[in-house]
Amino acid sequence: MTPDKLIPAWYVVHTKSRFENVVYDGFCKKSLDTFLPKIKVRSKRRDRKLMINVPLFPGYLFVRTNLNPYEHLEIVKTVGAVKLIGNQTGPVSVPDETIESLKIMVAANQDVATGSRFEKGDRVIVVNGPFSGVVGTFSRYHGHQRVVVEIEALGQYAGVEVSEDDVEKLSEILS
Repeated sequence: MTPDKLIPAWYVVHTKSRFENVVYDGFCKKSLDTFLPKIKVRSKRRDRKLMINVPLFPGYLFVRTNLNPYEHLEIVKTVGAVKLIGNQTGPVSVPDETIESLKIMVAANQDVATGSRFEKGDRVIVVNGPFSGVVGTFSRYHGHQRVVVEIEALGQYAGVEVSEDDVEKLSEILS
């Protein structure tokens, strides 16, 4: 089913790592209807005991558009925006009720549980830390917020353990 480009709908925008707020601000400046669901979590910094707002879906936010060519171009030209999520026929819309449900969930200011970001076999890249730039395959979760990324060379595997926050899934185009 292809999206009707004349009727506004919600779409998912993939952002560069940790650019969700930059893209959100850019969309707001362009008067685009946008939604960045955030939840409160305890800061991971050892010297802080603060509760901070973080994106519910790291690397993603939502924008409402009718996908006219001008608006579509403005969306993808926004600093930090990577692409609209879709399939071979183009961007795929998200039902309005899904967005409304997410708005209710984050407004309640209660704990929100999310599923795993990675599945065994996902192609990933390490984007921060001493292993930054390593491209490999997600192997498994190891402990609290740690993941194992494996690379293959010469028919053998080597694995490194890194923070889940330092790893991003490679898009299907890049893998």
